[in-house]
Amino acid sequence: MSAHISYYTIMRHSKDPVYFRLKLVQYAQDHGNKPAARAFSATVKTVRKWRRRYEESGYAGLADQSRAPIHHHNAVPNDIRNNVIRVKRACPSFSAARLKDIHHIPLSEKTIRKIWREENLIRRKRKKHKTKHDLRAVKAQWRLFQQIDIDTKHLYDIPEYWPQMRKLDLPRFQYTAREVVSGLLFTGFADECSLMYASLFADIVLKHLLSSHADLSPTSIQTDNGSEFIGSWNARHDSCFTTTVQTVHNLTHATIPPAAHTWQADVETVHRLIEDEFFEVESFSSKTHFFNKVSTYQLWFNIARKNSYKQGKTPWDIIHERDPTISPYITMLPPLNLNTLLKQQFNGGYHVVHYPFFWPSPIFQNACKGKASWKYSRFRILRGLYRRLTATSRVRETAAVII
Repeated sequence: MSAHISYYTIMRHSKDPVYFRLKLVQYAQDHGNKPAARAFSATVKTVRKWRRRYEESGYAGLADQSRAPIHHHNAVPNDIRNNVIRVKRACPSFSAARLKDIHHIPLSEKTIRKIWREENLIRRKRKKHKTKHDLRAVKAQWRLFQQIDIDTKHLYDIPEYWPQMRKLDLPRFQYTAREVVSGLLFTGFADECSLMYASLFADIVLKHLLSSHADLSPTSIQTDNGSEFIGSWNARHDSCFTTTVQTVHNLTHATIPPAAHTWQADVETVHRLIEDEFFEVESFSSKTHFFNKVSTYQLWFNIARKNSYKQGKTPWDIIHERDPTISPYITMLPPLNLNTLLKQQFNGGYHVVHYPFFWPSPIFQNACKGKASWKYSRFRILRGLYRRLTATSRVRETAAVII
């Protein structure tokens, strides 16, 4: 008596199941479904299924088909999926957590990242080969306004911004001040990276903080050792920037050690953020349009943008939590057009104070023509002035009085 081998066992060990099913279908077409089922050790239902598939799709219909559901019950709806793709393309540097919070996306962060990977929308970030010391817990214990970091950023090396800068005559440098504890941000923009603009920026920011009832005693203004902050490297006296800071009681100007760039981590971090979130994604139609957009971004950064490194709080949340007496006006200083403000100062404007080395005289203005005026030290300007204007005794007397 021969052993009975089932259709399932035959298919499991068959090297070509499609060919076996073809023979089954051909036998069924010639002799009927029931005789084919008995001959091939299958059920009538199985024979009927393969005959139907063969009649619909031919030889290809005899191959195994996936048993996965066509419409998965956990599948993301198309409208939500398209929205996730759209917001990522609009803000390529934003994380899944931030876009989920801003746009109220009803998906998990893992699902959002999965969709981005399927659409090749995730950019590989540069790896940090040097381990950073996490000082968040230490800085969180500091007093509010205990330290303010100030630095400059070159904007002409941003590929997305450079063509617009050339076409619309937009600023080439950004001056940034950031309060370390809360992350409060202030910015200014100019066409030069100079001691004059840095001093003007610091003066306006400090006066704004004082007018908002911020406690700046004692406070350290920390910068690097750039010439826009310390002046000449071999200067015998404090720079104009240092003098401006020290005019406020209990304020000190501290510089970081040479090459210790991590000391300015807070302000360098915001430079990376503003490049990723603003300069790489925004376009401008004019200089006025640029300042309108950067004002909106700075206001959003100070009062609405949650910082995951500060327990998900905004700068204003931290300030109000630490000192409820401070006015919300503290977050509303717009980005400063330092070019315009300096011209107003030089021509006798009323918005900022005069500095000791400003001489609003035609002789000084004439001596500065054709030079990178305010990058020179007082000695160089006066020496050039003396050599240029000593043709007559009257000019000699004038130059001697100024010196």
